[in-house]
Amino acid sequence: MEKPKFISYTRPNGHNEFEEFYNSLPTKDRNKLRATIDMIEEAGIQAAIQLEWVKKLDSEIYEIRSKISSNIQRALYFHVRNNQYIITHGFTKKTQKTPTKEIIKAKQIKEEFEEEYYATKDFR
Repeated sequence: MEKPKFISYTRPNGHNEFEEFYNSLPTKDRNKLRATIDMIEEAGIQAAIQLEWVKKLDSEIYEIRSKISSNIQRALYFHVRNNQYIITHGFTKKTQKTPTKEIIKAKQIKEEFEEEYYATKDFR
């Protein structure tokens, strides 16, 4: 089985919300989040679920989980096909439960991605 590959999505308006979030993080948080993504890509999704590096939020949206002391970072993503995953955006988690507005935002970005790529291109 192929290893998962995560990419972030640049919206038609030119914004890449995950990259903007990632670049705004303090260096330690940024490094931890990058390391978590790298470990998931190396170990695979099933191992990442068992190790609690990722969590399924609903039928379409998952989160990458990163934490340094009290700083909790999340990056939401969805599966495209085969081993390809799109990171929609990231946020700093301040509550116990992932805010519904973040899941809704990820779903909106997913719909936008599907409209743009599946309607006009052969995504590979």
